[in-house]
Amino acid sequence: MNGEISIKNGSVFQHERQILKDINLEIGAGEFVYLIGRSGSGKSSLLKTLYADLPAKDGFFTIAGYDLNGLKRKNIPFLRRKIGIIFQDFQLLYDRTVEENLSFVLKATGWEDDNISERIDEVLQLVGLQGKRKSMPHQLSGGEQQKIAIARALLNKPSVILADEPTGNLDPETTNDIMKIIMKIRDNGTTIFMATHNYNLILKYPSRVISCANGTITESSK
Repeated sequence: MNGEISIKNGSVFQHERQILKDINLEIGAGEFVYLIGRSGSGKSSLLKTLYADLPAKDGFFTIAGYDLNGLKRKNIPFLRRKIGIIFQDFQLLYDRTVEENLSFVLKATGWEDDNISERIDEVLQLVGLQGKRKSMPHQLSGGEQQKIAIARALLNKPSVILADEPTGNLDPETTNDIMKIIMKIRDNGTTIFMATHNYNLILKYPSRVISCANGTITESSK
């Protein structure tokens, strides 16, 4: 089914060094799953493999209907149209307005000009920042910047969201705002795989938990 993540006997490599091995994971369409673990345990490397920033070498990896093993470089942009990626450090274009940040993605992924403005309105409404369309990123708070990053991840109506410590730089109140948006996205049927080291989030927003430690991943208790 589209929207699922599947890894069988997988390994994750970075600079030819094996980071994780013996990975077996199935995430169904519409599931919300946490990936927990200490800094350096391999969480980000696993997510990078799933969005093809690192190559899938050993085992069998699929996401959003794409086979990552041997995925050709020319096909990576097509994969990334099917998934949304949220980073801890926002990764906005700081010399462009919110509108320009979002329209840049839509134009790069083939949207018609006539539809771009309407889609930007839709995602900004979802994150509650309709009034920030003409703002520059430096005029926004950290939480607002992360909301724009979430809006950007939603532009192409992805079936899967990969979130790498999306609340890592935010205060507790803003973290709750971000998590409420993420839960809303989940309720709309999007699969979400979210790395975090914030165990309080898991207590407040309980869901399935995967633990990353000792060079592999295991199912963990909630």
